[in-house]
Amino acid sequence: MKNRGKNRLIPAAGLLILLAGFVLLKMGASAQRTMRVLPFVCIGLGSGIFGHGLGAVLNDKAARSDPERARKMEINAQDERNVAIAHRAKARAFDMMIYVFGALMVTLALMQVELAAILLLVGAYLFVVGCRVYFQCRYEREM
Repeated sequence: MKNRGKNRLIPAAGLLILLAGFVLLKMGASAQRTMRVLPFVCIGLGSGIFGHGLGAVLNDKAARSDPERARKMEINAQDERNVAIAHRAKARAFDMMIYVFGALMVTLALMQVELAAILLLVGAYLFVVGCRVYFQCRYEREM
């Protein structure tokens, strides 16, 4: 019962953030530089949170209407083969992301984009690579 209430609260919060973004967008025509970005961040976050929460609510409703199908979906989600496929797909996507981020950083630097934007991208890139090194070391110790 608690999970059901939480699932309904998440899309409501996302919708509130989304609406707040639209209100800020209408009101903040003469806002300062950093405040110009806030409405768009709220709209993006609100849309994502709303969509994720609504998906969880609909999934919960479908599971309650057909418990046998929900049980089969849960077994299928925990199947070793499907988990291995998902992990392999993530690994391939990560490998591609490293090259795409690298090319994007070089392209932005050659386009002489503002230094702050490039440094943010470089920081995100180094954070992701650092996480990979951390988890690889951790998993090597465990296995």
